[in-house]
Amino acid sequence: MFGGAFDPPHLAHVALVRSAIEALELDEVRVLPTGQAWHRQGRLTDAVHRLAMARLAFAGLKQVVVDDREIRRTGPSYTVDTLTEIAAEQPKAQLFLLIGDDQRRSLPAWHRIGEIAQLAIICAAARDPQAAAWHAGQSDDAHVSGPDIQPLPMPLMPISASDIRERLSRQADVATLVAPAVERYIHEHHLYSTR
Repeated sequence: MFGGAFDPPHLAHVALVRSAIEALELDEVRVLPTGQAWHRQGRLTDAVHRLAMARLAFAGLKQVVVDDREIRRTGPSYTVDTLTEIAAEQPKAQLFLLIGDDQRRSLPAWHRIGEIAQLAIICAAARDPQAAAWHAGQSDDAHVSGPDIQPLPMPLMPISASDIRERLSRQADVATLVAPAVERYIHEHHLYSTR
C-alpha cells in the first residue's frame, strides 16, 4: 500500500514504488490517493484530478492498482482503516506500507500506529541526503522509539509536490519532475496555475 495526496504525483513517487516492487518482490501495489487527510493543512486539489493523475503516473507499472477507496470514504482518511480493509479482502497476503521519509518522521503521531505496525511491514524510502543518513543509522532520529521500520533502497530524488506546485504557479518547467502524461494533464486542466 502506498498512500498520499499525489497533488501532483511525481517521478519520486513512481521511483519509490518501482524500488519497492523490485526490492520486496511485490505482486501488487495499491496506490491510494487520500480523501480527507486528517493531518494535512490546506486544501487538496479536487480528488477527481488527483486520481486521474495517479492513474497516468503509474500506468507503466503493471503491478500497480490505483485504488479510489479513500476518496470514496466519507470523513477523515486513516491508514489503519485502509489496511484493515485490504487485510480482510486478502487475508493470506503479507502487507507492506510504503512511505517516504517525511511520513517516517511523523509516524509516532499517526492514528492507531500500533495497529498499523501489526497489520503491515512499514517500509520507508529515502529521497534526500538527510533521509539517507537515517537509512545508514547515522541520523539523530535513527533510534527514536516507535514501530520497526524497514529501509527501502531507492535513488535519492529530492522532489516534492509542494515544490512542483510552486513552480507551476509561476509557469516554470516541471518536465523533469513529473511524467509527460501528468504534465499534459496539469496543463490541459489548468491545475496549480493560481496557487
